[in-house]
This record gives sequence, C-alpha cells and structure tokens, in this order.
Amino acid sequence: MLRIVTQRTEAESEIKRICDRIYDDQMIHKEATVTEIIQTVRRKGDTALLHYTSEFDGQDFTAAELRVSGSELDAAYQQVKGGLLKAIEMAHQRIEEFHKMRVPKSWVHFGNKDVVLGKRYTPVDAAGIYIPGGKAAYPSTVLMNAVPAKVAGVKKIVMVTPPGQERTINPAILVAAQVAGVEEIYRVGGAQAIAALAYGTETIPKVDVITGPGNIYVTLAKKQVFGRVGIDSIAGPSEVLIIADASANPTYVAADMLAQAEHDQMAASILLTNDSRLANRVSEEVNRMLETHPRRMMTEKAIAHYGLIVVVDNLKTAAELSNQFAPEHLELEVEEPWQLVDLIRHAGAIFIGHSTPEVVGDYLAGPNHTLPTCGGSRYSSALGVETFLKHSSLIQYSHEALKEVSGAIALLTEAEGLPSHGDSVNLRLKDQ
Repeated sequence: MLRIVTQRTEAESEIKRICDRIYDDQMIHKEATVTEIIQTVRRKGDTALLHYTSEFDGQDFTAAELRVSGSELDAAYQQVKGGLLKAIEMAHQRIEEFHKMRVPKSWVHFGNKDVVLGKRYTPVDAAGIYIPGGKAAYPSTVLMNAVPAKVAGVKKIVMVTPPGQERTINPAILVAAQVAGVEEIYRVGGAQAIAALAYGTETIPKVDVITGPGNIYVTLAKKQVFGRVGIDSIAGPSEVLIIADASANPTYVAADMLAQAEHDQMAASILLTNDSRLANRVSEEVNRMLETHPRRMMTEKAIAHYGLIVVVDNLKTAAELSNQFAPEHLELEVEEPWQLVDLIRHAGAIFIGHSTPEVVGDYLAGPNHTLPTCGGSRYSSALGVETFLKHSSLIQYSHEALKEVSGAIALLTEAEGLPSHGDSVNLRLKDQ
C-alpha cells in the first residue's frame, strides 16, 4: 500500500503531485460557493450566519446565542479533568515563553546631520482566530493562535469555532481559550465565520488579522478576504517529510508517518532514506499498525494516496528532494542530523534527532504548530508574534540633511514626471 520509489525522476514527479494535492477539479465550484457565502454574510450579517449554521451544521439558534456565555465557560472547567488542565497550562507556559523570545524590538538610529531612522512595532487592534470543531477538538490550536497574539499585545481576541451536537463546544477548547486569555468566543464555523470576522456583523466584531486552520472552504474564504484583513497563510492539509538513515528505528518512523496521516485523508507522509532495508521495514510497520488503527479508514486513504517512500543514493539527494517539497514538518532521523540542517532551505519546522517526533511540536515544545503547507515554506514562516504586529518606519531629516539630498531628489522627480514632488523639497529650502 505504501509505495516505494527508487528513481529520482519518478520521485520528483510524485513529490510534485503530492504538493499540488489541494488543487482538484472541484476548486472552481468551491471558490464560487465561498464567494456567495462571503457576500451574503457581508450583506445580511447575523441572519446569514444563522442560516448557514442551520444549513451546514444542523444547528438552529438565535443571534443572542452565537456568543458562548460565561456560565458555559465556567461549566467547561468542571468537565475538564485535572490532568488535562495541567497539560493545557504546561503547554500554555512553554508556548508563551518561546514566543516572548520572538518579540521584535523597535529601534532608532541617529545618523549624520541629525538624520534619524528607525522602525516601530505596534500590534493590531483586534485578531480573529479560527479553531476547527465538529467531531474533533484542538485545544492546542487555541493556544498556538491565541498566545502569540497576547504576547504581541493584541487587546481584543475573537475566537470562532463550529458548534458540535446540541450547540455545544468541546470543554477542552473553552478551557484552553480561557487559559490563553480569550474573552470572546462564538459558535460559528466555515466560510461564514471567516466572513463575519473580516466584515463584522451585528454580533461578531470585525478584526484586523485572521489566523487558524480549517477545511478547504475556510482556507478559500481566508484567501478571498485577504487584503480586507491580514491572514496567517493559505494552509492546506497537514504533511510530514522524514529523512532517515540506517540508524533510524522503523517502528518510530512508521508511527510518525501515521501521526500525520490520521489528521485527514489528504494528509501527506513521505519518507526519504538511503537505506533500502529501512524502507521495506517501515512499509511493513505502517501496514501492521493500520490493521488496528482506530481511524483506519481515513488514515489508510491518506497513506494510499499521499504516502510515499523514496530510496535515494545519499542524504544530500534527500535534502534536495525535501527542499523541492518544502514540507510543513521535516524530521531528521539520521545519525548526524545537524550535518543536514545547513542543507535544508525550506521547511516550516525541523525536528532534529531520533527523540524528537513531530508531535512534540504539535503540543508543547513552544514553537508554533501553525505552519505553511503545500510548498508554502518556500516563502513563508510559522505563525508567531510577528503575525499580529506591523511596523512603521521612522524618518526625520534636518534642514541640512534635506539640502544635501535635494539635488538627487530633483533628478528623480524630474525623471518620473512628478513636479510637485520636487516642489515639496525646493519650497522648504527656499524658505530657510
């Protein structure tokens, strides 16, 4: 079931196919559906939210019931066991500590002739975070999105998540939100939730930045509202690429591949190895583990369609293929992993050594688990405090400094045919 490829040309073709897996024949139809949802929410506000929640989630309630109440938040604490609460608090602490180290500092440089240049960082006023819901619960995703926003200094964080059965939201999600300091939570999901955050409704406030993963409709909605608001990334289904040599444990590698495949039937799990024996043993282990897997049907589909083992001549070739794929998660399960790090140019997060499975990054290592997918790490990075900050340039010139550059400015403004640009300098020089 898990294919093993030995030819580089075939490996490159398969890697490209897997990287492009979200672009299916139904994309145009899905984009049109999302456009209609966004425009309807923009025109009709809460009425549209309630209509789509009834249609897509099978839940009917009033606009007043969109927001999770204080009593529901209190009740969530009673439903979360002490061990899980401590785990959430531990994850929060470690994520917060890591992101505090990433906060960029404003700076000012004083140059010659009283020229002052600098950069000033300020947070957005409001951030919206989308948390997937339904049958699954992701308290870790709440922390990964809310904590960096808080650390960045965002004053208003609005969380949206689809309602489960009987209009409820998983208590672990509600507890994680409270631990992270989120005060506004709304039970609405899908493209309609993204539209509400981007444009605002009578109940849900408009925000400046939207972050968080979701299904293809959520992703397309974020893409369409970008420009009206900022977003973290255009994220696709999860993926892991593992580079392993003969020192790797095939059972560990197989478990790591399945840890991604169990997310979604479009999740990708790729192994690049210079050891053919390891390749065969990993394939056998994957098949063995699938036999009793609790999420076998979905996981098996992911492995069948987007699982791949490539046997390469050497680890340098493995690094080259990895850079072509630009994985969300990259594991280096080799004897000397740090020797490979310098060869890696594109990866959302790099997990180094045999004792560092990707799952530690999912929950509490500290670095963010919201990462670019489907080749996005070629040009973007993990969600972080920077996502919720913007910077302003600081520029101050003295009269003497302005006079010194006036000639060059005059030539440039003349070349561009913008006379008033030149006048704005010359008039100041004439008056003094």
